[in-house]
This record gives sequence, C-alpha cells and structure tokens, in this order.
Amino acid sequence: MQAVILAAGLGTRMKELTKDVPKPLLRSGSETLLGQKLKNLPDAIGEVVIVVGYLGNRIREALGDSQFGRKITYVVQNELKGTGHALSLCKPVLEDRFLVLMGDDLYRKEDLTELLKHPLAVLAWNLPDDTNGRLWAELIRGEKGELLGILEKRPGRPGMLINTGAYALDRRFFDHPLEPAGNDTAEFGLPQTIVRMAKKGEEIKIVPASWWKNVTEPGDL
Repeated sequence: MQAVILAAGLGTRMKELTKDVPKPLLRSGSETLLGQKLKNLPDAIGEVVIVVGYLGNRIREALGDSQFGRKITYVVQNELKGTGHALSLCKPVLEDRFLVLMGDDLYRKEDLTELLKHPLAVLAWNLPDDTNGRLWAELIRGEKGELLGILEKRPGRPGMLINTGAYALDRRFFDHPLEPAGNDTAEFGLPQTIVRMAKKGEEIKIVPASWWKNVTEPGDL
C-alpha cells in the first residue's frame, strides 16, 4: 500500500525558520517532522509518494530514494494550487488504496493503522479545553459515524471534532472534480473534494485519533 505526504507548501507562518529549510524538515526534538512521520507509518505501507514544491530539492537530498525500507517516489507541484491539486498530480503513480497525510502534522502509528481499516476515512481529533484561540476545520458527523460535511475556520470549543488532515482514500477520489478551497485563492482543497465525494454517496468514516499534533507556528515545535 502507498502513503502520500503533501510537503510542497511555503510554511510562511514559521517565519524565518523556513527561509532556507522546507517546513517538513524543521526539527521537533532530535528529528525532523518528516522523519517522525515516516517512522510512524503503518506496517502496510510499502511506498511513500512525497509531493514537493518549495525547496523540494532539500527534501530529496535528505531522504533519497528510500527510508525505513520503503521506496520513496517524488511528485513535483510547480504551482501551489492547494492540497486537492497536489493529490491530483499523484494520480499516475497511485495504485488502489492509499493514505494521505499533511507534511507538517504529526500522527500516531496506531491511529493511522486504524484509519486504514476503512476503505474511505478521515482522522478526527476531539479538541480539548485548550483551543489556543485558533480556527479549525470542524467535521460534521452523521448517525453512523460518517462524514457529512466540513466547516472551515471555526472558532475552537472544547469537544469540537476537527479535521487532522489524515485520510484513507482510493482511486475513487479521481472520479470527482476538484473543489475550490474557498479561501479567495485559485487553490483546490482536498477536504472540499472529499466532502463532495460524501455528498455524491460515498461513505467516508470518521475515525477518532488518540493523539495528534498540529504544527503551525514556531512555538508548536
């Protein structure tokens, strides 16, 4: 099975830290964010497809053609047109089922393994009391635990179910047109396209995470 890691972004909210280093190669403790993510992939993953863009050559130099016994394939996103667009570029190299992860967030191996038990799924985090005053993508859940919708840029509140940016998908994703990210840019959003899939009848399971770290600002490291 394959895993796709979206690692093309500029990481502008990291300020000077990403001037010469792509955000996924920033260190948290003794390891890079990308290195920690690769270590925590489920055992079923045999190949990793990394979408690179900003300072992508640094990522290639750091990882090479394999890591932890897994083949690494690179896909270049020359125009940063959103996460949906980034995944669409991977269509020629993806087989049937695959995992999709953000290049900066950190996940637990057990949670990703649970995610892969479902044909289509999104990993969710139950927001604790400390919401940090940030805005989050709230997941709307149906009676059977399925995804009904995603509300972007919602003020945090304790108990809110939010999107972690980790998905189990298959090639059905490519049967649907990309949806605009809705942020007044020319970007296409992965969450928005997944919601479209749900509204067209695909059942997308919401899987709770036991741990997740959203790395957005320098203090998060």
